[in-house]
Amino acid sequence: MKIVADMSLYPLKDGPIPSIIEFIRELQDQAGIEIVTNQLGTQLRGEFDAVTGAINQCMRKAMQAPNTVVLVVRYLNIDVELHRTPSLTPP
Repeated sequence: MKIVADMSLYPLKDGPIPSIIEFIRELQDQAGIEIVTNQLGTQLRGEFDAVTGAINQCMRKAMQAPNTVVLVVRYLNIDVELHRTPSLTPP
């Protein structure tokens, strides 16, 4: 099953930018997922196991670092193109 995950990482100490960039670079190294990043968050698209596995692996590394972080993830259980604005009206 294909899913989409929308997530934001919030480092609580030592400045957010390096931690966020490192987290996104780690995600980009994961196989089997499509990633789109913007000013508000990062979206991942792919098979369930690939998306959740990538998030878990990168989250583990981010949480083992000395900085405190909060990761907010929302999952959508349908396959949605990430580069296209969704329609807000029914077909």
